[in-house]
Order: sequence, then structure tokens, then C-alpha cells
Amino acid sequence: MEFNLKKIIKALLLSTSEAVSIKDIQKVVQRYHAQLSSESVEERSVSTPADVSLPSPQPVQEVIQDIIDQVPTLLTATQIREAVDALESEMRESNDACRILQGPEGFRLVISPAYADWVRLLRGEPRPQRLSAAALETLSIVAYRQPVTRAEMEAIRGVSIDSALNRLMELELVAVTGRADLPGRPIQYGTTDKFLDFTGLRSLGELPASDVLSPAQITEWITRATAPVTVGDAEVGLPLEDQSSATASQPESPSA
Repeated sequence: MEFNLKKIIKALLLSTSEAVSIKDIQKVVQRYHAQLSSESVEERSVSTPADVSLPSPQPVQEVIQDIIDQVPTLLTATQIREAVDALESEMRESNDACRILQGPEGFRLVISPAYADWVRLLRGEPRPQRLSAAALETLSIVAYRQPVTRAEMEAIRGVSIDSALNRLMELELVAVTGRADLPGRPIQYGTTDKFLDFTGLRSLGELPASDVLSPAQITEWITRATAPVTVGDAEVGLPLEDQSSATASQPESPSA
């Protein structure tokens, strides 16, 4: 038996429904060596009579020692991530019933979407409701523009976002993050850790880059939408009011 980090990580994930972080895995390895050191000290502290000769090490003990020697005293974060990525790749290639979800709190073993309906039938749970198009659009705005106010979201969408925003907050995908340094101190909104789990992202930095509009262009758009410029008659080609009234007040010239 050899030290297999991928199988050890899978065993740890199977043992709990909570997320297992990189630090948790590193602590397990440290405890492993600490326990072996403690047991070794206890064995050496046992007194042996002088007339009793100790038996020579057995083959089984040699195998155990070989396994102990294979376990590194410290696993780096890179080693753990590479093992998790390799394990996830193997699961996908073999169409395993489980998948590894990497969230902000760590790694979690979850059911593959292909087998989710069977688990719901066992638990007697209804199918999860999908987000509406309005909720998805609002969630996208919050994710890319956070912290963002209600007025900014409505300026981008062009319609009221009350229903969509309330739904997102009910699902704990969006939450209040503070108040903007603007007149009236409007409330600002941002995404939550549950949003990262929902999208399968480890951080907001993994959001796909948008090549449609730059942040500066969106900011300029919001500014124009929230503070529209008043357009007068001259800008649209209509005669000015004073000129119209002056023309109307002039007497008609007598006909020849």
C-alpha cells in the first residue's frame, strides 16, 4: 500500500458534508505525523527487562514504516490543488456519480447533475426552481458591478428590479453590503458566498471577462441614465418660444 493523496482527499470529502479546506487537509497530515511521534515516544518509554531480547522487526512493521516514510510532513497548497484537479478530472472521465465542488470555503463532494433527480426522489424533494431571465440579468449586474445601488441596476436594465432583487435576496445570492457615498446614502448590494457555490466559482476573479462594454463605458451609461440632459426646442429643430411670439405679434402688411 502506497501513499495516495487523491484517495485520501476523496476519503476526507466522503466523511463530511461540510467543505474541506486546504488548511484542513494540511492539519490532517500534521496530526498524522504528530500521532506517530507520540506513539513512538510511548513505545520507547516502556521498560524492557535486561534478560529479555527484543524480537527483530517483522516484515509487516517494515511495510508500515515504508508507508510512514512516504507521507510528507507538509503538503503545499499547490500539491493539494493539483491532486483535487486530477481527482475531479478522473470523476468526469469515468462519469462518476459524484463531483468535487470548489468554493470559497474549500472542497465539497456533491452529486453529479446527471444523478440529482434520483437523490431528490429518494428525499421526496421538489425540483429546484430556475431563476427567471429578469433575476439572472439582475444577478449578473450585481456580480460585475458590485457594490451597486438599486438606481444603478434599474438604469442598466431600464425597468424596475424590485421583484428580481427580492427573489435574489430570498435565495441568499445577493445581500446588502453597505451604503453608497451619494446623496441620500442609497443601499448597496453585492453577491454572497452562496453565489459562488451556486455558480461553481472559487472567487469573483473567475467571472468570465466581458468584451461587450468596458466598466468605464457602463459607468458613463449609468451617469447619463440617472442624470439625463434636458433637451430644448433648439436641439430638436423647433423655433424658440420668443421668436415664435415675436413673429405672432408683428402686424400683417397691407395687401397691394
